[in-house]
Amino acid sequence: MPDVSLKKLITVPALITLAITLLRLVGELMHWSPVLFNRAAGGAGAIVGIAWLVPVFGVYFAVKLAGAGERPSGAGPAIGLPLLGVLLVPLAALVTNKLGMGRQSIATFGVFIVAAIIGALIALRGWPALGRTLLAYGLAARIPVVIVMLIAMLGNWGTHYDVAPPGFPAMGVIQKWFMIGVLPQMTLWLWFTIALGALCGGITAAVKGERRPVTA
Repeated sequence: MPDVSLKKLITVPALITLAITLLRLVGELMHWSPVLFNRAAGGAGAIVGIAWLVPVFGVYFAVKLAGAGERPSGAGPAIGLPLLGVLLVPLAALVTNKLGMGRQSIATFGVFIVAAIIGALIALRGWPALGRTLLAYGLAARIPVVIVMLIAMLGNWGTHYDVAPPGFPAMGVIQKWFMIGVLPQMTLWLWFTIALGALCGGITAAVKGERRPVTA
């Protein structure tokens, strides 16, 4: 990046994300409103959560990079490739459903992980500078979650960080952490961060009308 330090670019967003992760943990431990702090497995839909930050920071990173002269080569790749990346996991879900594969099966989980990795790699190519930034931010956001999940599982805290989904087989803490912590956070959630963030960033660059070839 010509005039942009990757570390400097993601530091404040990463700290904000960490603060929200810790706030959510406290909220769940204190049994605050389930609308704000959903303690169920997966924690879907909770208002206090870091998933909502992805489009915000996708736009933020795009503006900062464009302002520093690190722009996408064109709106087509910057929007089209992330859009394809975003669609791969829902498409995988549709295919596994059509094939009659169980939603909780290891095979289905494996298909989702492969789709997420491929989707993230495709999205990264749309605007490489933004993709690298989102990858770095995604790791900074999700590694603390992985650590929190391990501690929560060891303590059996009853938060969404340690509660297994329905039908999940009994297993040791480390195995459980790997299956519902490490793997999803380092694949599915990284895909979500990179693909959706890149799509929002690509749209932002197109709307701003600041496009020119990237210099290596």
